[in-house]
Amino acid sequence: MCNIPTIDMVKTGENIKALRLQCGLTVKDIQDIFGFVTPQAIYKWQQGVALPSLDNLVVLASIFQVSMEEILVIAENQNVKIGA
Repeated sequence: MCNIPTIDMVKTGENIKALRLQCGLTVKDIQDIFGFVTPQAIYKWQQGVALPSLDNLVVLASIFQVSMEEILVIAENQNVKIGA
């Protein structure tokens, strides 16, 4: 058995929202930075329904002035049997 890390989407979303608020940014501010037509993607990130793509994660880390690892919340609770 091997522990495989997984991303906790809900906690990562809460983290994105907390970092956004900590920086004094609105959802509209983030929407404008990314050039999104609607804010739906940002709300989905914050609700833990979806994760930002890797390139969007890089931009978020830059905006929030943190590493990508500080945005993602990793849960190492999934055991997987490796091998035959």
